[in-house]
Amino acid sequence: MSGRALVLNASYEPLSVVSSRRATVLMLAEKADLVSPSGLQLRSEHLAVDVPSVVRLRHFVKVPFARRAALNRRAVFARDGGRCQYCGDSADSIDHVVPRAKGGPHTWENVVAACRPCNVRKRDRLLQDTSMALRSTPRAPAGHSWILVSVGAVPDDWHPYLVLEPALSA
Repeated sequence: MSGRALVLNASYEPLSVVSSRRATVLMLAEKADLVSPSGLQLRSEHLAVDVPSVVRLRHFVKVPFARRAALNRRAVFARDGGRCQYCGDSADSIDHVVPRAKGGPHTWENVVAACRPCNVRKRDRLLQDTSMALRSTPRAPAGHSWILVSVGAVPDDWHPYLVLEPALSA
C-alpha cells in the first residue's frame, strides 16, 4: 500500500497528496469519506476497507494561503514540457534568463529548461547580448499544478478535481 491519494476539502477543492495509508486512516477515523477507490482492499478478520485514491474531508479546512509549485528542476521541466526554451530540443539542464551573476533572481519568471549546448552557448550573458531568443515567456505555474509536480503523473480519477495547465498535464 505505497500509493498516493488526493485529499479534497469539504468543498471538493484539492488540499494535498498523501500516502494511501494516511488516507485510509482518515477514513477509519471518520474524518474523510471515500470518493474514488484505488481498486485495492485492506482486509482484517472482521473488516474490509477499500484503499482510497481520492478522499474528501467531512469538515471544511480553511487554507490561509494559495499554494504554489516549488521552484525546482523537476517543476521547471514539467512547466516547459522537457524542451529547451531556446531551440526546442530535449532539455537536460536549467538556465537563468538573466544570469545570477548579473543579479537575476531565482524565480519562475527567470528560470527555463535548456539543453546543454544552448546553456553553454548562452553562458552568463543576457539574451540581448546573444543571438538567442526564448520560445515562450516563462511564468509561474497556475492552478493545481503543484500536484503534478509532487506526484509526477496524475491518475485519471483525479482529473475531475484538478485544473491543470495544458503544458503541465501532458
